[in-house]
Amino acid sequence: MKTERIDGDNIHLASQLIKSGEVVAFPTETVYGLGADATNEEAVSKVFIAKGRPADNPLIMTIADIDQLEDFVVVTDAALSLMKVFWPGSLTIILPIKTGQVSMMVTGGLQTAAFRLPANDVTREMIRQSGVPIVGPSANTSGKPSPTTAQHVWHDMQGKIAAIIDDGPTQVGVESTVIDMTNDTPTILRPGAVTQQQLEEVLGTKVIDATSTTSVADNVIPKAPGMKYRHYAPDKQVIMFDSLDALSLKEVITSHDAVMAQDSTLKKLALSIQQTWSLGCTTMSATEQLFAGLRFYDDEPDIQTIYVEKMPAIGLGKAFNNRLGKASGNHEFLN
Repeated sequence: MKTERIDGDNIHLASQLIKSGEVVAFPTETVYGLGADATNEEAVSKVFIAKGRPADNPLIMTIADIDQLEDFVVVTDAALSLMKVFWPGSLTIILPIKTGQVSMMVTGGLQTAAFRLPANDVTREMIRQSGVPIVGPSANTSGKPSPTTAQHVWHDMQGKIAAIIDDGPTQVGVESTVIDMTNDTPTILRPGAVTQQQLEEVLGTKVIDATSTTSVADNVIPKAPGMKYRHYAPDKQVIMFDSLDALSLKEVITSHDAVMAQDSTLKKLALSIQQTWSLGCTTMSATEQLFAGLRFYDDEPDIQTIYVEKMPAIGLGKAFNNRLGKASGNHEFLN
């Protein structure tokens, strides 16, 4: 299959491809996604095939406007309050589906569905012109680091999908927060830029953070992407480390190792530029650069091990450490 690279001015072509049952990679503020008509099972199956994704791993449905939800799910007052504050934005909300309105291929066989309204004008207009919600998993080979540029998508999806919309690099760099609103107590299933504290402030009630770097059991169907299977992982070995252990790490680094860390930590290590990937000076900059760095060193033949600095486990740092834990299989450098 020939894969077209198109820019954000050619929204009409992208929407026509969606209408015709094709798969189009689209930009969001978090990571690039793979879009297909969520109401067309044949189109949805193409997404699973392109990604090599397990069939019981549910897909997020991506919409352009809140009104699109009415046909598919039951929207509670609490869920609506979150939408009014955080949409468009990097929050995915799991809601109970209306009987027979959402394909079990999309939900992973569950009676719930996850929805997001991204903060990207190009993608929202594409969805409006296509006239249907789209599925929107990250546009990478299943299990590998998520794509934050169109070039990352091209690397994984060239020849597998119809088109890639290039709208430049993403801003957030990790996937959206996922909150389950189908239980008595709202529950975070995947951390992201929208934090537990922010959610509690809007809802006026306790929110459970059920996230961890571990996966759910083999016989359990996950409610959200990234909970069950190996995710975000390059082929190279990834090892987490704490900034306090930087000098100890320096003693064992070889020419076949690379380090991704904040600038203050890289200064302590004083390694060659080829071995270092800057995560900037903040948790936000680190999150923006995480997947790009993992992808870069995964393609470097001389690098065997990638050491990545953990972030403080608060706010966005929880999302960073969650993705890093999955990418590394929870493998830590022990001083």
